[in-house]
Amino acid sequence: MIEATANPTTATTSAQQKSAAPSSDVSGLTSDFETFLKMLTAQARYQDPLEPIDSTEFSAQLAQFSMVEQQVLTNDNLSALLSGRSGDKMSAMANWVGMEARAVTPMQFDGQPISLASNPDRTADQAYLVVSDPAGNEVQRLNIPKTAEVMDWAGVDENGSPLPHGVYNFSVESYSNGEIIQTKPAEVYARIAEAQLQNGDIVLILEGGQAISSSSVTALREPG
Repeated sequence: MIEATANPTTATTSAQQKSAAPSSDVSGLTSDFETFLKMLTAQARYQDPLEPIDSTEFSAQLAQFSMVEQQVLTNDNLSALLSGRSGDKMSAMANWVGMEARAVTPMQFDGQPISLASNPDRTADQAYLVVSDPAGNEVQRLNIPKTAEVMDWAGVDENGSPLPHGVYNFSVESYSNGEIIQTKPAEVYARIAEAQLQNGDIVLILEGGQAISSSSVTALREPG
């Protein structure tokens, strides 16, 4: 009779405890590893001795617990990996600043000579450097050596007067027997004033304000 009197209270308490146990939405606990651990421990501690947890159900919960633990460890490892890569890129960015990069890009002329890598076609017997403004209008055409050596564009006209300050584009035309055989952009050297990390890529800001991707750089040199 005593047991019959105690059972309703025990059963009520057991039902309340089960309602607080992690029996509803285990998948939602993947975002809160500590909460899942505490709730699973509480379920095992406060189970009803007269109605113990089914071994199959408990095994499934333990398996779910193991999956959650592995997911948390995987996320931690990925975060550490990404953090390390970010740190490596920051170190690489510091090494770019102050160097002179060679790339195909328009260049700001401020009265100082601009270094160019013309690289005319090897079979050419004549080559020209063509300078144009941002609208594509030809500003100057100069006969240049048929070699791949770096040259300086002084930015002056045929009378020696400086051309207006501004942004200019450079290309090289190669000729053979009086016929054009190649036209391609000339690469310019420019000092890197700043390096930025944009969407995982390193973007270089040149002294003239132009922005280029680090992947477009074909050579680096110390400022001369």
